[in-house]
Amino acid sequence: MPALLGVPVAAAYHVVSVLASMLTPLFGGLAAAAAIVGFTMAIRLLLLPLSYRATRGMDAQARVAPQVQALQKKHAGHPDRLQRELTALYQAEGTSMFAGCLPMLAQWPLLALLAVLFRSATIGGAPNMLLAHNLLGAPLGSHWLGGAGPLSAQGAVFAGLFLLMAGIAWVSARMAPRPGAPGAAVSPVPPARPSAGQPGQAADQVSRITGALGRLMPYATVVVALFLPLAAGLYLLTTTAWTLGERTMLRRAVASRRPPHTSPASPPTARRPGSRQ
Repeated sequence: MPALLGVPVAAAYHVVSVLASMLTPLFGGLAAAAAIVGFTMAIRLLLLPLSYRATRGMDAQARVAPQVQALQKKHAGHPDRLQRELTALYQAEGTSMFAGCLPMLAQWPLLALLAVLFRSATIGGAPNMLLAHNLLGAPLGSHWLGGAGPLSAQGAVFAGLFLLMAGIAWVSARMAPRPGAPGAAVSPVPPARPSAGQPGQAADQVSRITGALGRLMPYATVVVALFLPLAAGLYLLTTTAWTLGERTMLRRAVASRRPPHTSPASPPTARRPGSRQ
């Protein structure tokens, strides 16, 4: 184990071990798995203010989406001017192009910490006792393709984990904004029959690609879990389920605080170029 990770891994080992001891009377042999779930939920509670701020930023992004796409079409051939205009727009709204990323980025070091913890035979020179725990017979330090393999009772536990994660990813993808839906990037100025190669069509294609990536990204957690110990996969399952519920509740909270006239589903109206009144 790298010396730089020694202290945080030892701290995580102590926290999870204490939680497992406290939960043993309730969960018995599943106490360590329950401790990982509790550890994950405690981390998410600590990140709740950051998640709320990120949700407000994403709400602001939805409000300015029509202006963003209009700027993309207007300055498609001038990337420097487009960057300046977008930066000014996001600053005026109190958000950024990366709103919503901070809670996710804050969790990757913790995921890596758990992965290292359950790959280490010793912690601080002493045996790693957490490796003796299991989830329904599958050791928490085991891997999907390791040990008894995928066609075993251990493989069935991993298969159940992956199916649950895929189900959460499917619901998250269904909730992702689509082009033309409320909160999606919709241009306030309908394009005048853009032909191939026009900036307007290029911006629309970028918008569609971005939307498709947004719907595919939730499934990335399933792919990541294929290469992690079972304990780290359990962390991913818990945090993605938490994210789904948290996002739903925080969006409602942010929407309830939004002034009535600032609905993201009502982009500002504008005349068609060349239209007469």
